[in-house]
Amino acid sequence: MELREIAETIAACRAGRADAFEKLIAAYSARMYAYFLRLTGDASLSDDLLSDLFIKLFERLETYSGGSFEKWLFTIASNSFYDHLRRRRRQERLKDTVKQRLEESGEGVDDADPFVGDELQHQMASLDEETRELILLRFYGDLSFKEIAEMRKMPVGTILSKVHRGLRKLREQMKE
Repeated sequence: MELREIAETIAACRAGRADAFEKLIAAYSARMYAYFLRLTGDASLSDDLLSDLFIKLFERLETYSGGSFEKWLFTIASNSFYDHLRRRRRQERLKDTVKQRLEESGEGVDDADPFVGDELQHQMASLDEETRELILLRFYGDLSFKEIAEMRKMPVGTILSKVHRGLRKLREQMKE
């Protein structure tokens, strides 16, 4: 969508036109879904994150005050992903506690890893979550380093360094 078209669509959304919101969803759903899929490697979770994103978009559209809509949307998506990570960490702590209790009681525990993906997805999964997200924001989200730095409230040099190190690690792993 062009900047003018985005502005018109947002104005129509704010005026309560459902068709305008559907237009935003149609314009960004595939790209945002792919962003979440690359972050998580899980289609079902990506669907859930995408649904959450569009609910938040609907709730927060009034707070959009101009500038890059994509940067604003990716900021919400990024924050949604980090919210998911926090929830997952809490669940993992609970799971670890339950697992420990099961082991202490002598019951078996199945640790099968359900992750299956292509080579890049597999290698991306080996990166820490922050680096993986920064690389995706830069190259999939097509955001500038400056925009990412503003989103994350970090110096541009820090973003450049983290992305560079992450890409170098990916290159090394892909050569193996």
